[in-house]
Amino acid sequence: MALVRHTHCAAAAHIPLVHGRMPTGPARTEDRRGRTSRATAPDRDTLWASYCGAVNSAHSDQSRDLSLILHDQMCFTLYAASRAVTGLYRPVLEELGLTYPQYLVLLVLWRQGSGGVSIKDLGTALQLDYGTLTPLLKRLEANGLLRRRRRPDDERAVQITLTEEGAELRERAHDIPAMIGDAMKLEPEEFERTLATLRRLTANVVAYGHTGA
Repeated sequence: MALVRHTHCAAAAHIPLVHGRMPTGPARTEDRRGRTSRATAPDRDTLWASYCGAVNSAHSDQSRDLSLILHDQMCFTLYAASRAVTGLYRPVLEELGLTYPQYLVLLVLWRQGSGGVSIKDLGTALQLDYGTLTPLLKRLEANGLLRRRRRPDDERAVQITLTEEGAELRERAHDIPAMIGDAMKLEPEEFERTLATLRRLTANVVAYGHTGA
């Protein structure tokens, strides 16, 4: 046990070591007349507690410093990954006359088929609010890729459906997911684990934002 204590404590060096050991006995002091006396010293356990407290304090300060290092930030890693991936999409989608957010809208509509989807459900699927979603839909409608219609059973609800041109665009976009997957170079199991982790992270952060805890 003494060897373990020596190894951990020597790293911090806040208490002087005597011949490789912690001082254990009381120190000698000298008064003005040259007389010596033995001063009362803390016992070994007290010295050890004080010493290791200094080590823990140093480690705690280091942890606080690490938390402000750029590449230790999860948010930066997510930001950099998002930019890298969406950057891959840009030239491919430009050939289809689409932006990345417009492509996401079409992904939802292609899955829904001819029945379409309400604006509310589309916003939920894309995690976008109405003010952000509406300009996307207007642009896609102007390009002849979708229609916006009031639902006959509920005048307050707007249904989004694909036009024939919008449906046909799916074939042209068919190879995009495979191309992006090849660029990521993740094994299938690794891809699924990463996807699941990111979904859980997103759900946790959204829930925290709603509850504040």
